[in-house]
Amino acid sequence: MDRYIDCLIRELDFTAQACGDKILDTVYIGGGTPTTLEPIQMDRLLTALEERLDLSHLQEFTVEAGRADSITEAKLQVLKKHGVTRISVNPQTMQQETLDFIGRRHTVEQVYEAYRLARNLGFDNINMDLILGLPGEDETAVADTIEKVKALAPDSLTVHSLAIKKASRLAKWIEQNDRSALKNTDETMAIAAAGAEALHMQPYYLYRQKNMAGSFENVGYAKEGKYGIYNILIMEELQTIVALGAGTITKAVFPGGRIERCDCVKEVDMYMDEIDEMIARKRKLLQ
Repeated sequence: MDRYIDCLIRELDFTAQACGDKILDTVYIGGGTPTTLEPIQMDRLLTALEERLDLSHLQEFTVEAGRADSITEAKLQVLKKHGVTRISVNPQTMQQETLDFIGRRHTVEQVYEAYRLARNLGFDNINMDLILGLPGEDETAVADTIEKVKALAPDSLTVHSLAIKKASRLAKWIEQNDRSALKNTDETMAIAAAGAEALHMQPYYLYRQKNMAGSFENVGYAKEGKYGIYNILIMEELQTIVALGAGTITKAVFPGGRIERCDCVKEVDMYMDEIDEMIARKRKLLQ
């Protein structure tokens, strides 16, 4: 963990040098579970970010807190201390049987606990992620999940249609069973949309992924003033996004709208071993 943070800080050093004349308007730490870091490690990373980049124009600072079993009061206090304005607490489903089946290590009760803890600490922009089309979940199960989410009243809701990763446990299960057991339907999408509307949310972005179950999209809903700015920017592709860390893709937008990308390798050990190469890729792109 500490070596990985060392590499992220080296990328931050480069970013400060290469983009010092740019306005930084959003920071998004996610694409996994950043709260895997211990509080002292998170504090070190956020401190390094504050010391190297000008955050005075920041409109949004998101940390995808992610799995409820990784969220603690100490970690949330670190995020609050560093001015994080938006977090995600991601249940995926509020059906314990489904969580157990798909190998999620958190419980429904931990979702409640993490969410209430974040509210009590003063976070007023909380997103929740759900996945529709999970094995065995029909309209009744989805409706029950939506009712439980409505009771918590998050500020935004991202509804994902299940995407099957080739090497996942779920993909292996599908090989042994009928894919029709994945019941993402117009009805389940409508249930989620109605739940978001009941929470006074409007849809504000959508996108598709590879290997999705059904011809559906991932849809982001939010209350007025709680739209995820970063989500909009990454979809619009109108400004450069510099991405740090293993498995990330930096996207440079040049005058005239031309877009070029470069990636960091996904495998963490390889990323750390080749950090100089990762930085060199960005340098070549951003020059």
